[in-house]
Amino acid sequence: MSRFLRRFARHRLAVASALLLVILAGAALAAPLIEAQLGLDPTAVSLLDRFGPPSFDHPLGTDELGRDVLVRLLYGGRVSLFVGVAAALASAVIGTGIGLLAGYYGGRLDDLLMRVTDGLIALPLLPLLIVLGAIDLTRLGIPPEVAGSEDASLIRIVVLVALFGWTTVARLVRGATLSARRRDYVLAAVAMGADSRRIMLTHILPNVAAPAVVATTLTVGNVILLESVLSFLGLGIQPPLPSWGNMLTNAQEQVGSAPMLAVWPGLLIFLTVIAVNLLGDGLQDALDPRTSGKR
Repeated sequence: MSRFLRRFARHRLAVASALLLVILAGAALAAPLIEAQLGLDPTAVSLLDRFGPPSFDHPLGTDELGRDVLVRLLYGGRVSLFVGVAAALASAVIGTGIGLLAGYYGGRLDDLLMRVTDGLIALPLLPLLIVLGAIDLTRLGIPPEVAGSEDASLIRIVVLVALFGWTTVARLVRGATLSARRRDYVLAAVAMGADSRRIMLTHILPNVAAPAVVATTLTVGNVILLESVLSFLGLGIQPPLPSWGNMLTNAQEQVGSAPMLAVWPGLLIFLTVIAVNLLGDGLQDALDPRTSGKR
């Protein structure tokens, strides 16, 4: 662990990115406290305060409905970051499981799982998510009160990305598993009579986790971008629940008169995605020191 931290600390951009992500996540988690401190309600509409400039009461001004921009950005960060992390983790769990099974057992199971993976990779992800995001949940037997709730659109995006976004992790873990199962420590475990489940979870998984961790980190940024695009198209997080994506959607008609309403959420999306990608680069260098000399 100490060697990992030392190698990671040498990647200054990754350290700065990690610090930025911690600040953004901490500010988002502290949204209720900041809301109470400022005495603001992010859902309260005040038409008399529309497009208000930055002030002591509203540090970043107000939007087209008189709502405080700062508090809505913080609550939007809670949603966007949660969607990114939850979907990336779910994708990693699915991809790691499939990659382990395919790489360890090989044969027909490997062929079947990899053909399914190839089929999903061949699908255009964004158009597919747009189509599935437009499906009326009530037609699937989900009660209207559940389908129309604020959390339904959030959970839908997490589930869709998890179901179709695991392919990269699966391929990386499969390749690492194919290599690891021929190592001496795995062959020794087999000779001692250890069952397949124990070998995969105890001996192989810890040694193939590095590529999965890096891929999961990079997936977070991609998911945040997907959520922003879907929300911009009206198929993602539905108002009044704020996200950075639907805040951009609401601001597109006011770009000429109030451009900062689009700048703030767009800037936060940009900074978050860049920080996540740089963090992934740093983790890759720290977990696999062989790559550090190539950069």
